[in-house]
Amino acid sequence: MLGILTPPAQASSWTGYLTAVMPGYESRRWTDTGGTTTIKFTDCYSGTWKSAQVRLRKDTFGPDPAYATAVFTNCFNGTTATSTGTWSDRGSGEYYFAVNESGVNLTLTVKSITVTY
Repeated sequence: MLGILTPPAQASSWTGYLTAVMPGYESRRWTDTGGTTTIKFTDCYSGTWKSAQVRLRKDTFGPDPAYATAVFTNCFNGTTATSTGTWSDRGSGEYYFAVNESGVNLTLTVKSITVTY
């Protein structure tokens, strides 16, 4: 029996940061060909509020589908503390994340963000 072996797909990623973004902020878009998406925040700050809501969205014509919301709390515990959310495969397309869509917090600062897809 003959088979064709293909190497596993390489994950892509990008990094960035947020400075005093308001509720509903939308990240840059990225093109995902399918697979798991992981979003990691390191060193978060938003005054006395110690939580950030992060929701994965797919950029489409019309209302953008919204997937599960991850609540990030650990990244508020110091300069090396991280919070991570993972979303299962939602198919190929243009994706982004939104923060604090429900209006919690006034601003959010995140020293380091890594998105892997």
